[in-house]
Amino acid sequence: MKQILLVRHAKSDWADINLADVDRPLNNRGHKAAPEMAERLLKKHIIPQHIVSSPALRAYTTSKYFAKTFGIDKSEIQLQPDIYEASPDTLLRVINQQDNKFDFIALFGHNPGITTLAVGLCGCHIFNMPTCGMILIEFPFDDWKLISYGTGDQKLYDYPKSSEED
Repeated sequence: MKQILLVRHAKSDWADINLADVDRPLNNRGHKAAPEMAERLLKKHIIPQHIVSSPALRAYTTSKYFAKTFGIDKSEIQLQPDIYEASPDTLLRVINQQDNKFDFIALFGHNPGITTLAVGLCGCHIFNMPTCGMILIEFPFDDWKLISYGTGDQKLYDYPKSSEED
């Protein structure tokens, strides 16, 4: 069985209008939300084996907070340029190309691709995944190549402004 945790990057800083979009950092709220969301997963013993991230600074920084919380060295984060500004089909291709030695992968990316992919994979009713929002989707397969639209089952959906109560 394969599991994917789709995570939208934490809140970014728009203060410097001269920065390229790919270079935008997290703002204070983003720096607070990313470790908090990772900690929520850790408390539930939901820990991915591998992290794949967009190279955009805001996504990579978010993924580093999660990696630190999970005890994964930041050098093990796989930066995947195709995730930046990706369509759902491109994101699905990235998932389909993952190494089968991993059964649980976290993918850090951007809207609208992340939200649209989540809806396509499991039919969830998410209109717009908030910044640092995350959804855990489970698939009844042993091969990443078999994952396609409509084959997943939503196991968790959480975001910074939701209650931590179950």
